[in-house]
Amino acid sequence: MRDEYSITELCDALEVSCSGYHAARGRPPSARTLANRQLAEVMHEIHDHRHTRCYGSPRMTSELRDLGLACSENRVARLMRDEGIRARPRKPFKPKTTRPDHAARPSPNLLAQAPPPEAPGTQVVSDITYIPTREGWLYLVFVLDLFSRVVLGWKISDSMHSELVTDAIRSADRTGLLRPGTIFHSDRGCQYTASTTRTLLAQCEWIQSMSAAGYCYDNAFAESAFATLKAELPGADRPFDTKDQARLAIFDYIETFYNRRRRHSSLGMLSPLQFLNQHFQSNDVSPN
Repeated sequence: MRDEYSITELCDALEVSCSGYHAARGRPPSARTLANRQLAEVMHEIHDHRHTRCYGSPRMTSELRDLGLACSENRVARLMRDEGIRARPRKPFKPKTTRPDHAARPSPNLLAQAPPPEAPGTQVVSDITYIPTREGWLYLVFVLDLFSRVVLGWKISDSMHSELVTDAIRSADRTGLLRPGTIFHSDRGCQYTASTTRTLLAQCEWIQSMSAAGYCYDNAFAESAFATLKAELPGADRPFDTKDQARLAIFDYIETFYNRRRRHSSLGMLSPLQFLNQHFQSNDVSPN
């Protein structure tokens, strides 16, 4: 408004002295202002990353603190608003279940009655989801450790055959984290009631558990993990151009971000592998 009014008139309107205004203009930035500028620069770098652009103020605060920058969550939230930094929005959750085999006898729901896991590899969940591409559908299955939220095994394929599940189970078994007696929970999809899947689980000496019929929320941990993946996976807000592009994006997300870097509020803002390693160190136990 300086084109229309003099400095004196503006200062009078805002009840600020002219000398105070000129002194403020010549004063160097305060330590707080400089610190906020530094925080904002680092926050933009974090937000520009293909994976951590999904972070809101709680995870952003943890990320900054790990970089040695002192800050509170309220301060980070305010700076994010001022800088126009917003977490990638999550789409409404619309669960999809696999096709059941009504002729197969389902396993009982053991997970609903079991206490929360106190060690890794004692309770795992598995599910299948759809990944759209312009070349057709891809199907992703993974095996998730409930204690650490680590994706122990996963597989992606062009079709939903039972080998999709058995390959993911074998991948999880090769980690050496699972032991005889592990509860393996899933929905009642035909891939999980297939004889090949049940035979493999018996060979591993894992105990099969299944959700109630038609109630996908009974497998909430697996459904939540897929909702997180679809919300945070770069490029997943629309169909991938090719299946190879989707495979590369999913590998990159699970192996380089989700297991190693993705912060979980239920794990004290640690990543699954950080939480798992912390457990082994505190209990002086080798993962194998």
